[in-house]
Amino acid sequence: MSNTRDFKVKNGIQPTAYHEAVGTVVSGSVGYSLGSAVYDSVSFDTSAQLTSPQCIVFNTDGSKMYVLGFNPSPVLYQYSLSTAFDLSTASYSTKSFSFGGSFQTANRSFMFKPDGTKMYAVGTDGEKISSYSLSTAFDVDTATLDTGTFDITAQTDAPSGMCFNSDGSKVYVTDRANARVHEYDLSTAYDITTMSYSSVFLDVSGQDTTPRGAVFSTDGATMYLIGFLADYVYEYSLSTAFDLSTASYSTKSFSFAGQAPSAFGVAFNLDFTKMYLAGGDEVVYQYSTVLNTATLDLSTGSVFEVTPTSDIQVTLSNPADSGTVSGATLLLDGGASAGYDLANAEYSDVSFSVASQDTNPFGMAFSNDGTKMYVVGQSTDTIYQYSLSTAFDLNTASYSSVNLSVNSQDPEPSGMAFNSDGTKMYVVGDTNNSLFQYSLSTGFDLSTASYDSVSFSVSGQDITPLDVAFNNDGTKMYVLGNTNDTVFQYSLSTAFDLSTASYDSVSFSVGSQESTPLGITFKSDGTKMYVVGRGVDTVFQYSLSTAFDLSTTSYDSVSFSVGGQDTIPYGVVFSGDGTKMYVIGITNDSIYQYTTATPATITYDTAIEWPSGTAPTSPAIGETDVVTFNTRDGGSTYQGVLAIDGAK
Repeated sequence: MSNTRDFKVKNGIQPTAYHEAVGTVVSGSVGYSLGSAVYDSVSFDTSAQLTSPQCIVFNTDGSKMYVLGFNPSPVLYQYSLSTAFDLSTASYSTKSFSFGGSFQTANRSFMFKPDGTKMYAVGTDGEKISSYSLSTAFDVDTATLDTGTFDITAQTDAPSGMCFNSDGSKVYVTDRANARVHEYDLSTAYDITTMSYSSVFLDVSGQDTTPRGAVFSTDGATMYLIGFLADYVYEYSLSTAFDLSTASYSTKSFSFAGQAPSAFGVAFNLDFTKMYLAGGDEVVYQYSTVLNTATLDLSTGSVFEVTPTSDIQVTLSNPADSGTVSGATLLLDGGASAGYDLANAEYSDVSFSVASQDTNPFGMAFSNDGTKMYVVGQSTDTIYQYSLSTAFDLNTASYSSVNLSVNSQDPEPSGMAFNSDGTKMYVVGDTNNSLFQYSLSTGFDLSTASYDSVSFSVSGQDITPLDVAFNNDGTKMYVLGNTNDTVFQYSLSTAFDLSTASYDSVSFSVGSQESTPLGITFKSDGTKMYVVGRGVDTVFQYSLSTAFDLSTTSYDSVSFSVGGQDTIPYGVVFSGDGTKMYVIGITNDSIYQYTTATPATITYDTAIEWPSGTAPTSPAIGETDVVTFNTRDGGSTYQGVLAIDGAK
């Protein structure tokens, strides 16, 4: 290609020129990536049927889900999913199976035979594994107890989970009393009367002393264990498939404490791109466990460029035949895998002064595409509009010479927000303790704005309202009150129409973190809330276990000080993807830009060998690593070298 890249470098020799994107990078994805797991913000409530969930299982095609509850005796409930493995499409099938009998009254876990004609359960009353026959596959209403059982009392008196290997020749029992997973052999597949203990177990006490269950990857090379003590899923590697004697902790884990408290059960979909946890709150939670891949196709060129937007694994394909040297140069740019990372926020050394328009900027907002910015000025009681030639980049901001006076509605405007398409604007004022609604005939064009003669008083909740935010569909509104240091929640029966607003009698105090809260914003999916104030010049982060439901809010113990930029911060907003944060302050009458991106983690195919035996770390955001690869054996192995670390 004609474009070239030259770099300033932190080490090594200044390169000449690298041609960009000469070779083809093929994007793909694989499952089983616990390190990349993220909550889908999808869940399913089973509390109408059960309490104390013990285990979760899907049928083979993902059209049915089963949750074992303890009510106080074990009952298995069946659910239908109209879209396979999608919890958002789940519904109760009104089918259940009650375990009974002397050794079934405390069953803690169960599994199906792949064809659904057999069901197996293990419990703490008698410490036996029992089997059941189903006359209709995967229909728990048709289950009947078989006569055969297998006694595991010699290994544990507290079994909490069980699973099979892929062909039914092995059973694994999780032992919460001794923090072990035990391995058993079956001479006849799926026939528990042919079971015997293999005298093999895996000690998991180094990760969790009260494990609840385990599952294996399809190829048996990986085991996933759910821990009760610290609310983590742990990953183990097996050098020999399904052989626990070859298992070791991979040091990879995933915390689910923010969604599934005291979870008892874990399950995956067929390709292990989704994970499901049965929380102690009787809710099943859904997660994505996808690792994106970037494959360098060596048949298309020798120089490649990758700018990751998520965690990725770099692989190579189509090298020259064995005996011929085949190589590649990778320009690996530091990218972001996620936004809203307040814990790792950094000031970008970028600011923009609005003093020429107003010396008391109290609030701000952006258009959806980040090419327009708006500031609430209390000195002039006016909203000002700015343009950004590069979206969300304050370096490119300039005043558009467009403004709107709101003095006729409130002489002390303090906060603002837009609806989703920019055709409505809302201003909060602390003189009249009200919100005011405006229409824009052209979305996000302040020159087309006019007052709707619609307002909504919040004086019944707080007499100093300072900022306002909405949920995505405009059916919920949130007002930050400075008098009570509290966020208040309202419903709008018609989306984004203030004339239909009413107080939900739901609020959340932020006074324990900030005594003078001034600005509020939400993560785009409603699972996080951020508040900034002048008491300690800090942005605070909160979690909402149900998106945009203030009654489910809790403080994350995560905060970020902006006092180094402004000691009276009045507002906080994020870019659309959450990788940038902006704080407006009246000490210097300026807006400050911060990086709130999580740097993408780069891993490499195991066929790549490194001089030190350790792959290089990922480049920082804004930097580029130059990595070279060579193979002489047709791609069985590659030699990787970090040629330049952190070029800019």
